[in-house]
Amino acid sequence: MTKTRLLDGIKGPKDLKRLNKNQLPRLAEEIREEMLETVSATGGHLSSNLGAVELAIALHYCFDTPHDRLIWDVGHQAYPHKLLTGRLDRFKTIRQFGGLSGFLRRDESPYDVFGGGHASTSISAALGISEGLCQKGVKQKVVAVIGDGGLTNGLAFEGLNQAGDLEKNLIVVLNHNEMSISGNVGALSNWFSEKLTGPKFQSVRSEIKRVLSTFPTLGPELVKVIRRVVESSKVLLTPGILFEGFNFQYVGPVDGHDSEDLLRVFKRVRALEGPILVHVVTQKGKGYSFAEQDPERFHGLGSFDLKSGKSPKSKSNIPSYTKVFSDSMIELAAQHRNLVAITAAMPSGTGLAEFSRTFPKRFYDVGIAEGHAVTFAAGMAAEGLKPVVAIYSTFLQRAFDQIVHDVALQKLPVIFALDRGGLVGEDGPTHHGCLDLSYLRMIPNMVIAAPSNEDELKDMLLTAVEYDGPFAVRYPRGDGEGIEIKDNAETVEIGKGEVAYEPDEKASITILAIGSRVYPAIEAARHLAEDAIYCRVVNAKFVKPLDTELIDQSCSDVEQIFTVEDNVIKGGFGSAVLEYFSEKFETLPKVKLLGLPDSFVTHGAQSILYGEVGLDSAGIEKSIRSTSQKK
Repeated sequence: MTKTRLLDGIKGPKDLKRLNKNQLPRLAEEIREEMLETVSATGGHLSSNLGAVELAIALHYCFDTPHDRLIWDVGHQAYPHKLLTGRLDRFKTIRQFGGLSGFLRRDESPYDVFGGGHASTSISAALGISEGLCQKGVKQKVVAVIGDGGLTNGLAFEGLNQAGDLEKNLIVVLNHNEMSISGNVGALSNWFSEKLTGPKFQSVRSEIKRVLSTFPTLGPELVKVIRRVVESSKVLLTPGILFEGFNFQYVGPVDGHDSEDLLRVFKRVRALEGPILVHVVTQKGKGYSFAEQDPERFHGLGSFDLKSGKSPKSKSNIPSYTKVFSDSMIELAAQHRNLVAITAAMPSGTGLAEFSRTFPKRFYDVGIAEGHAVTFAAGMAAEGLKPVVAIYSTFLQRAFDQIVHDVALQKLPVIFALDRGGLVGEDGPTHHGCLDLSYLRMIPNMVIAAPSNEDELKDMLLTAVEYDGPFAVRYPRGDGEGIEIKDNAETVEIGKGEVAYEPDEKASITILAIGSRVYPAIEAARHLAEDAIYCRVVNAKFVKPLDTELIDQSCSDVEQIFTVEDNVIKGGFGSAVLEYFSEKFETLPKVKLLGLPDSFVTHGAQSILYGEVGLDSAGIEKSIRSTSQKK
């Protein structure tokens, strides 16, 4: 007989509140089982979600959501929240095209109070929501959940600083698991861990327990006095002193996997006024041994075997762009002693983990602090070093001012390695690298290169290292094109592209393509040639500066010009071409821009998404055929 799950009866927090608190550990176990079964099949973020199960249950159990506002930082720990708020029936669609988002989305559920995807925004957003409620004269509780990794970003402290100053009713829950994606770094993280695991705190806690155990008949009033003394002592013995300095009342540390303790604390905190910080200690990967042992690998991964924890071996022998970057960085560092590498809490994701082991003194993980990473790199460059800042395209957006003011304005030789350019797939709009060509192209003194294959990436990195100024190399997520990689990289001429495909007959159309769209454009051109539509394909290689000489040569003898890119059309590569034509010609040639739309692209497999926006080979071919038929 199949055992009825408690989870199947949870259509929302009201159903959760009907459960006896003694049933909550069983519910937590069922939620973990549901997440493991789903993520092992579809892929997704696992370790952080496994660690936040009891926390999510306790918050929805104790607070009146969505009347009370619950804001999750990033969203990596929000899968249990989704399961508790009426999305169980769609949970197996998570991160799939047309399915649930892997992050928080206001248009997905009224319980998703504020969208998530980038770290460290929850406190500022929660404070704004709290003030908004206050302005309306509404009294509701506002809770922000942030990980200790999120506190490595200055935005979190800006929010804490103002919240303490305004003395608003705001509850911040610090989910402390000592991990971002990789292990947390920095003085603050070390201080947290030392305070909680150091011998002083452990010995005092043990002594208090021992003494209390010798007085089994203590009166309730005396117990309250002792508890107040213990709570006051915690402030000095734990990181509470930091938050007390921000004018937050500190509560904790609390065992994030003890449901009874969590309920007790949150019920008490709910009745308090003013800014409060609840310090909850959890284990990333809790309940799944493989994730507990290797939380970084199980932070975000594809499908895997639930019993063994192993991921299927890749059927492709083609290295990913990230792997080519990783290998190239080690080769370059061996040849250039002034080369250093910087990342923002993502040594594995950016491919710098091996570099950190090979050149530990030349590697810097600054935590989730992209703005700091860029200015830190600028300072190093000012002293003659050659810093490579490896950050996903979507996260480099957070450092725009630093790129402009601290790097480009001073013409400092900082190299930006932008991984995940274009559509990244299942993580969706918060992680797509759709805007980088536009926001970098407008910055003076910036060189922007976009390789079409893995061998070009290697050459462009060498070129960037030998260039004396700001240089961005932007490449996509996933495997390369299967091109043979030279043993030794060669510099390329900055601002020079090449004709990548010339049809057998005279071309009537020129396709100017950049980066990952070069090979789909070539495939489209070959198909079109079968129907006597002859297209030349140019691999532009550089968005800035443009190879205007090649553009002139390749476009002067054709009837139609197409530009193709995996960036938004507005302000991107195609816009650069049009700007050049507007300067050169009084009457513009016929140019059609193909690129990402002026809207946020949803989540789903990369191949599906590129098909949806018409930027796979079939989509490019369709656009050209449509234009040709209208002539």
